[in-house]
Amino acid sequence: MTSVTTCLGIDIGGSGIKGAIVDCESGALLSDRYRLETPSPATPVRIGRALRQMIRELNWDGPVGCTFPAVIDRGVALTAANVHKSCRRADLRKAFSDATGCRFTLLNDADAAGVGESRFGVAKGRTGLVVLLTFGTGIGSAMISDGRLVANTEFGHLYTEHGLAEHFVSNKARKEEKLPWREFARRVSAYLRYLSQAFNPDLFIIGGGVSDPGRAPLWMPHLKVPTPVECATLANNAGLIGAAYVALSGLECEGRVRPF
Repeated sequence: MTSVTTCLGIDIGGSGIKGAIVDCESGALLSDRYRLETPSPATPVRIGRALRQMIRELNWDGPVGCTFPAVIDRGVALTAANVHKSCRRADLRKAFSDATGCRFTLLNDADAAGVGESRFGVAKGRTGLVVLLTFGTGIGSAMISDGRLVANTEFGHLYTEHGLAEHFVSNKARKEEKLPWREFARRVSAYLRYLSQAFNPDLFIIGGGVSDPGRAPLWMPHLKVPTPVECATLANNAGLIGAAYVALSGLECEGRVRPF
């Protein structure tokens, strides 16, 4: 079932695929969130089959906004860190559209979350430069400059004095090194100051599991950063909401800079 303001948003991750029908005027979910395990190996064909199952379960026949954990350029995945290597250089937009019969718009997962938070979340109405960072297995990033998405920033892959940023300050690093929350806050502070010096943002948004209401109070009050820092408010739905909004708006910001 479709309308002029609804779109199916899908968020493809390394372990799970989540989908829900989104009201793109309000950002609200109009259906329960449906989840499938990401197939293993996560090849384009296997992912396409999973997407077809999800679309059937949700009784959907309209446009689809879809995130993918990779650098995306016009629907083509240029990287494949947490999925099968056959996804690299594959035209996933075409593959998923062919597999499901629906028109897909594809964008990087952190970029989609950034759009969601800027349109409907904590950064709604903000001007200036907003940087969203998701701390998980790695570090995802999105840069929004005066309402324009600068896609595929990959700030987790920047090199700092401690090496690759996401090897030092991701949630995976926190768990593997059994870091106390105050030490994690110290590392995040150093990383955010590094980004502040390079880009001078007006706001940092923190997403990922470490921003959950039960965890954020354990470390965020200990941050020492000159730039304001706030938690993402759309939680794990930010990516699918942002992807749905981009798809329904026809903005085609799949790897390019486009206003929203």
